[in-house]
Amino acid sequence: MKNIAVFCGSSLGNDSGIIREAYKLGQTLAEKNIGLVYGAARIGIMGKVAEGVIYHSGETIGVIPNFLKTKEVAHTNLTEFIVTDNMHDRKVIMYDRSDGFIIMAGGFGTMDEFFEITTWGQLGLHTKPIGILNTNGYYDALILQCKAMVERGFLKQENFDAVVIDETIEGLLEKMNNYKPLPAPKWLNKERL
Repeated sequence: MKNIAVFCGSSLGNDSGIIREAYKLGQTLAEKNIGLVYGAARIGIMGKVAEGVIYHSGETIGVIPNFLKTKEVAHTNLTEFIVTDNMHDRKVIMYDRSDGFIIMAGGFGTMDEFFEITTWGQLGLHTKPIGILNTNGYYDALILQCKAMVERGFLKQENFDAVVIDETIEGLLEKMNNYKPLPAPKWLNKERL
């Protein structure tokens, strides 16, 4: 993978282990020559991932909508800085510039990004790996909810299994590198792909 998008919080939260892991993720991406595509902020978990990349001489592509440039305090030391008109364009550019996606701790915005990119995969609109970095069990409740959706017939097991999950950065990256995409859904018109 050349570039990985990391979806995560613009807040730091209160778990020092997650904060350390965010920096370590950035460092690991830089050391593996994998570029970071992210929301362009210098604050929060986003900022810690970016710091890890920058301080280890990695590539950073930040994408931010114009109206958030001051609210999220945009990072000024990125390899590439892209300003969009809106949130949707931000996500499309992050998708286009990435070969895979990692979900770290975050709030509603992170959940929005996770569910949208996962839904696109379920619909066969992309075949890129999606990984959850479940540091300190942050996503245990989400994983249980997904299992409940499978048990009650609202989510196919194969679609849940298409999301790779690990508690460690190295384990997650290995699973993403070995990812085998789902076949395109039969009900979709291939011309739309």
